[in-house]
Amino acid sequence: MNGDQKWKVLMVHNYYQIPGGEDTVVTNEKRLLEEHGHEVVLYTRHNNELKSMSKLQKLGLPFTTIFNPKTYSEIKKIIKEQGIEIVHVHNTLNLISPAVYYAAVKCKVPVVQTIHNFRFLCPGATFYRDGHICEDCINKGLGCAVKHKCYRASRAQTLICVINTWIHRHTGILRKINYIALTEFNKSKLLQLNCIDPEKVFVRPNFTFTIENAFGNNDKGDFFLYVGRIEEIKGIERLIRVFQKIPQYNLELAGDGPLLEEMIRYTREQGTENIVFLGRIDHDSVMKKMKMARAVIVLSQVYEGFPMTIVEAYSVGTPVIGSNFGNIGNLIEEGKTGFKTSLQEKDIIATIERSTEGDDLTETVYQVFRSKYTAENAYRAVCRIYGEAEGRQ
Repeated sequence: MNGDQKWKVLMVHNYYQIPGGEDTVVTNEKRLLEEHGHEVVLYTRHNNELKSMSKLQKLGLPFTTIFNPKTYSEIKKIIKEQGIEIVHVHNTLNLISPAVYYAAVKCKVPVVQTIHNFRFLCPGATFYRDGHICEDCINKGLGCAVKHKCYRASRAQTLICVINTWIHRHTGILRKINYIALTEFNKSKLLQLNCIDPEKVFVRPNFTFTIENAFGNNDKGDFFLYVGRIEEIKGIERLIRVFQKIPQYNLELAGDGPLLEEMIRYTREQGTENIVFLGRIDHDSVMKKMKMARAVIVLSQVYEGFPMTIVEAYSVGTPVIGSNFGNIGNLIEEGKTGFKTSLQEKDIIATIERSTEGDDLTETVYQVFRSKYTAENAYRAVCRIYGEAEGRQ
């Protein structure tokens, strides 16, 4: 690969109705490439479009979720007219569909798919149901997802997801794609599929840009911080109960989600004074909060893909308290970048208390960020991946 090579990249992303870490990754990826002289063309859809669809369009949605002819036609047109050399896909559900893969392959352009979650193996994308980790779809087949209504608690919608997954596993298209797994853990899960070429799976972590003056002022506030969706799988209810039992510590929560109003109402009714809901705030405000927090808390009940919250906390020298399993557990270096805990409330409380004792981890956390999660590291890695993908085409 020529180290000076500049690619023309088509970046493809289907936005969810509730913003999340994947959207941040797409923004960062586009900026990273453009700052290094590559040209990036965006092809996006937004699931908010579902709200304004006609009845006829909604009736056709199960079919276009599996293969959207509009996507196929538009992607081929963009590739040919814009001279696209790499198609980098982030999310295709619901409106873009896997048709993007077929269009790129038809045009003989390499495809790189970043794996943000576990949807290739689990129709619910999280390996989680009924309050516990579940890998039945790997071990017993995709029919388990339909039985348990794993996608949006709907058997019909889950069936569409299962059909979608099954079809594209069996057409051979997945073997023609290159993949970016965000961690070795994610790669190991993905490679349980025999329809994927192991030689085309690369590991590259999420990254964030170094913020000017992000590190240096070590004055911390008196609060712990949660950033993310206010929903059940993130362990929000458990987190609230924990801080109700330790009123000497303050918790601030930044984010929106289905449990937000309920949790606000609950804490008011309980007279809880050490918990503050900030709602959805802009990214700059989030980063300022992260810099001031004693620690960022990530007590997700699922494996997670690669929480941007963790790498962003590291970028401002703030340690993370997180679940001791899955990707969160793998990303935290105990006593160096943060502290790991089981999801037992007594263990979480003990870990929070332990985090307030001993040496200040700020400088250590920041040095780990500098060594692993900077934009410079990410750029070198993505160039290598694009080069290998192009070489195999």
